[in-house]
Amino acid sequence: MSHFSALRTLKHLLGATAAAGLMFAASTVAAQNTPGVLRVTAIPDENPTELQRKFKPLGDYLAKATGLKVEFTPVTDYAASVEGLINKRVDMVWFGGFTFVQANVRSKGQITPLVQRAEDEKFRSVFVTTSKDITKLEDLKGKTLSFGSESSTSGHLMPRYYLLAAKINPDTDLKRIAFSGAHDATVAAVGGGKVDAGALNISVWEKLVAEKKVDPAVVRVFYTTPGYFDYNWSVRTDMDPVLKKKITDAFLALDKSTAEGKEILELQRASKFIPTKASNYGDIEKAAHNAGLLK
Repeated sequence: MSHFSALRTLKHLLGATAAAGLMFAASTVAAQNTPGVLRVTAIPDENPTELQRKFKPLGDYLAKATGLKVEFTPVTDYAASVEGLINKRVDMVWFGGFTFVQANVRSKGQITPLVQRAEDEKFRSVFVTTSKDITKLEDLKGKTLSFGSESSTSGHLMPRYYLLAAKINPDTDLKRIAFSGAHDATVAAVGGGKVDAGALNISVWEKLVAEKKVDPAVVRVFYTTPGYFDYNWSVRTDMDPVLKKKITDAFLALDKSTAEGKEILELQRASKFIPTKASNYGDIEKAAHNAGLLK
């Protein structure tokens, strides 16, 4: 995907294509309506293997807390995660702020965000480059830039919002924009010279640096956005209130002072989980409207 088309994007973001829904339905049909099972998925903002690795200890923990078998099913795109929850193919989803807003709009307010990481109260995005000529957002004029997924809060919506605030229209002022599909793929595109710069989630950036998968002296951050609300764990509003409470309490009880809590929180890149609510994402919804991504 290269140049941005508002109509196409709105169809992708809010229409949640039948193909995506059918693909997701096929992958989860065996689990659908299975008693005693909590079906979970997550937006595919990293590769599926990494998402599975991050979730396994958390899934085991939630199984003990709820008495249910916990099944994690990766999805191929952001739209499938939205449709999966709305159409009751899954029970709980790790959403980005924008995908939560999409799901809430699509369901007419029938999605409840339960918890978020403390870090998600003031989440940030970073812009990275290998070019010595790029030191500020304005330097991106005439250059090529990669976002993550079109539906990503931290990989597209908020970077686009802050570019527009800096009087830079990505669709007309840049030579070309692309969508890598995931944060780690954006870094790879920048490092590999496919684009002049990229925008991604600060948490994935810090993880890649810590794991020495990127050299920050070569691929460097030149702009960090202000903070905004982002990721959360969401369920349908009609979920059994007792189960909702068990899940919420389990997240809130995670503590780095225990071996289990330490492992889970580190994998989730969280200091702790805190309660959240739909109204926290009002600014994300406004940003989506302002950027022309939600009508």
